Amino acid sequence: MESPILVYFAVLMTRQKYYKMPEKTARLKEKLEAFSRLLQIMEDLRAQCPWDRKQTLESLRNLTIEETYELADAILEKNMDEVKEEVGDLMLHMVFYSKIAEEKGAFDIADALHSISEKLIKRHPHIYGDVKVDDAEEVKKNWEQLKLQEGKKSVLQGVPRSLPAMIKAFRMQEKTAQVGFEWDTAEDVWKKVEEEIGELRTVLQQDSDQSRREEEFGDVLFSLINYARFLNVDPETALERVNIKFKQRFEYIEAHAPKDLEKMSLEEMDALWDQAKLLEEK
Repeated sequence: MESPILVYFAVLMTRQKYYKMPEKTARLKEKLEAFSRLLQIMEDLRAQCPWDRKQTLESLRNLTIEETYELADAILEKNMDEVKEEVGDLMLHMVFYSKIAEEKGAFDIADALHSISEKLIKRHPHIYGDVKVDDAEEVKKNWEQLKLQEGKKSVLQGVPRSLPAMIKAFRMQEKTAQVGFEWDTAEDVWKKVEEEIGELRTVLQQDSDQSRREEEFGDVLFSLINYARFLNVDPETALERVNIKFKQRFEYIEAHAPKDLEKMSLEEMDALWDQAKLLEEK
């Protein structure tokens, strides 16, 4: 029986002028054959490997989260070889989930791929329809409006509960901005940051309980994340870069400390910190 991937390739050939160029045709066929190879390997592993047979959707969940963070690390490090490897690992997980679902009679990989393809076509009417857009921001606004038309009760419905808090705040702000819940200028947002800092100071001076301090501190963080959006800064990436920098500088202190850190003064450690900074600038 002919591979469903290659059958799909034949269908693509009749529909997409882009792939009628010989070099594009050959490369697409290679990509589809590579994906078909992965699907076959998954079949073999699920049938023959004790570890792979044992896995469930739930047992894979934490492993997938770990692989996602490994990909995120590779992206920050700009290590394309690592990015390639981690993309492959995540692709394996997607195929794995689909295979388990197929065994349960829920869906298979073709169903998942058709589903995302139909969604992309529907949510890109400026490509597959007659809608006109001027820029990427308008595309994002249309995307959120289309989601609501599909029956979503809230623009925030698609934000996962388990997202890290900073990323979640950023995504919620992005999504609500698409329906007009947004400050006009960065200066407006900065005024809100200053207002929240003032409220935090007041609470700290009043010796309020811990929950109140956390709430006001959270308001400061939330407003700063919002300000980052207006600066086109990804706050999660920005903070992680600082984390990496801090780790490197502190490890320099540990490596060059003339005595145990507990016996050093802050001034002595700060001098080594400055040395680490100078080395970074060279």
